[in-house]
Amino acid sequence: MSYSSTYSFAGRTVRRMGYGAMQLAGPGVFGPPRDKAAALTVLREALAAGVNHIDTSDFYGPHVTNQIIKEALHPYPDDLIIVTKVGAVRGADAEWLPAQAPADIERAVHDNLRNLGLDALDVVNLRIMGNIHAPSEAPIARQVEALASLQRRGLVRHIGLSNVTAAQVEEAQGIAEIVCVQNHYNLVHRDDDALIDALGRQGIAYVPFFPLGGFTPIQSGELNRIAASAGATPMQLALAWLLHRAPNILLIPGTSSPAHLHENLKAAQLPLSDALMTELHRIGKTG
Repeated sequence: MSYSSTYSFAGRTVRRMGYGAMQLAGPGVFGPPRDKAAALTVLREALAAGVNHIDTSDFYGPHVTNQIIKEALHPYPDDLIIVTKVGAVRGADAEWLPAQAPADIERAVHDNLRNLGLDALDVVNLRIMGNIHAPSEAPIARQVEALASLQRRGLVRHIGLSNVTAAQVEEAQGIAEIVCVQNHYNLVHRDDDALIDALGRQGIAYVPFFPLGGFTPIQSGELNRIAASAGATPMQLALAWLLHRAPNILLIPGTSSPAHLHENLKAAQLPLSDALMTELHRIGKTG
């Protein structure tokens, strides 16, 4: 089974295998990294390997991850898209706190601009807190309008959404063009199947997080078994399945290890036969 390795995203052509920078911060995505030199190396090696889509946020650290990205990569290559997100802040004890008022969103955009060393942000995802890692229905017009205002001022080029429902996507689209949706989705957590296909028909990217999140022990065991028989790691197989699932899926696996970076990137070359895809689909139906 073959698939395109690139996708048209926010007016650019990006490789579908990107990089998520969250793990560049310290434990719990808080404070400085244990090994800053390795963090700088990971970013530089990602770009050298052809990655041109990096996902980040100024609440990773906070500020730490964006500052490392700037140190490692600034001035940025013309083909690199940096996608950041707003909608939360970190408490003194590393809590993830909602920051959804218009003033919070504007402050976050300026924080991202400053720490990334940019005059305008390529894409800003509005992170709706919901149930933290799962969306919940609630109006989001006020937050989207705040971000759209910053877009009109030239500080934000494109707008995306994170942790949202299909109804919230539709609500946001009545206010601004939406170029991507970033939600929890993987081989066994497939609540967004219909949303992914609907976005694909509109040419909108879908960016899943937690590629191995929410697996039961039985499901993890099955994935491990299939991965071993395919000569791959479970993470590689989970990433490859996502690439084959839909052409509008863009991946952002994260790591602070150069070795793991290259291991993840190999998932883009992992062939999946129809029989193997069928076997993987069955995992989601096991308990």
